[in-house]
Amino acid sequence: MEFSEETLRTQLVKYKFRDLTIEELKSVVKIYPNFRFSMDTYRNSYNLPICLWILDSHPFAPPICLLKPTINMKISVGKHIDAHGRIYLPYLQNWSHPKSTIIGLIKEMIEKFEEELPLYSVSSSDEAKQLELLSYIAKITTGETDVNSKTMVGGQKKDGGFNKVTVIGAGDLGIACVLAIAAKGAADQVVLLDLSEGAAKGGTMDLDIFALPNVEISKDFSASADSKVVVLTINSLGNAQSYLGVVQSNVDLFRGIVPAVAHYSQNSVLLVASHPVEIMTYVSWKLSAFPKSRVIGIGCNLDTERFQYIITNLLKAQTIGKEAWIIGERGEDKVPAWSGSNLVTCHQTEGVVNDNSQEQLANRAIEVLKGKGQKSWSVGLSIADLIESILKNKRKVHSISTLAKGCCNINSEVFLSMPCILGTNGVTEIIKPLKEDKVVAKKLQSSAASIHDLQQQLKL
Repeated sequence: MEFSEETLRTQLVKYKFRDLTIEELKSVVKIYPNFRFSMDTYRNSYNLPICLWILDSHPFAPPICLLKPTINMKISVGKHIDAHGRIYLPYLQNWSHPKSTIIGLIKEMIEKFEEELPLYSVSSSDEAKQLELLSYIAKITTGETDVNSKTMVGGQKKDGGFNKVTVIGAGDLGIACVLAIAAKGAADQVVLLDLSEGAAKGGTMDLDIFALPNVEISKDFSASADSKVVVLTINSLGNAQSYLGVVQSNVDLFRGIVPAVAHYSQNSVLLVASHPVEIMTYVSWKLSAFPKSRVIGIGCNLDTERFQYIITNLLKAQTIGKEAWIIGERGEDKVPAWSGSNLVTCHQTEGVVNDNSQEQLANRAIEVLKGKGQKSWSVGLSIADLIESILKNKRKVHSISTLAKGCCNINSEVFLSMPCILGTNGVTEIIKPLKEDKVVAKKLQSSAASIHDLQQQLKL
């Protein structure tokens, strides 16, 4: 094609020093007459193999994004990519329906990966290592989340005996849970899933700074994969004016969370600590489609432990047979109850007291209990105790929120605290009182009716 100065002048209309540039190019053509000029934007084009894994909870939960490199490609680990090819982008972290879309996600990928390429070519000597990584990524993208499958953690393979716990929510309670679990050594790995928008704040930042061993902080649901226990501590911070509105905000929040974590940890036990715990445990059960035995709430476990301690250590009394419990609805409507022979020996008199004295003892213990607040760290310790019972299959009895239908003539699907034997698969048995107590039964039925009424007004 013949050199056209006028055409070139038109093409370079935005150049600051167009005339000097044209003179330079004319000199080039004189020496290299076959040189051809064309206008284009300066950029390199790359075909990046990326898998967008759209969950069944879409569009409320973000897709899981993974690089799928070919045999002659290697992952370039950076601020948006980890060593396993998982993609982290602000768009994914701040995903919110309906403003977040797949198209918007793809646009952000194009923008970010133009700045920093996520893949590069490998030599033939690296291909064996690349095959191993590709095999691992293939397991993730095919949804292999069985607890007996092997998982990569910290660069090492762990078998089905690896005890991983995910805590969802990086507020005071979530961080308290992480610290309590780490202090007890209850789990091999703890993942704190921080779903808040923006950069790390407060306690999350401190956890990141001081780097507790076996504790990982993430904003990606896939980091929770293969957890044995998933703890839900998150609560909505909406502006609802009514109690029903507040609960509905939490339900809306859970719709984008529970299906995702249930997908990644299909054999986990869901342990709910969000408010109100009875209703949010019910919501988690419905959204996860898990068996009732594997969805529990923290219920009255902390109150029960304190109640038993007060009776034995402060009031110097000891139950004969089984223990004393706090059951029913967490909060002001909790109910003291006894199981077994329910006889009580007072160390001071060394005599056996009757039912009236037993009631007086319970009332005294309740009065002491009312003065004990439930700080985040206290609840965190209680949660760590529950997790230890599950992971170590201790078959210890805890007063936790479980499906109470069929207990005390309750016919509705509501969750209330009952003494339950906890093991690897959650609740293995509900301990029913051997002694009929019409007062206790009536209080439980009243709580069940009010909870069920509120549940009927929620939009799941």
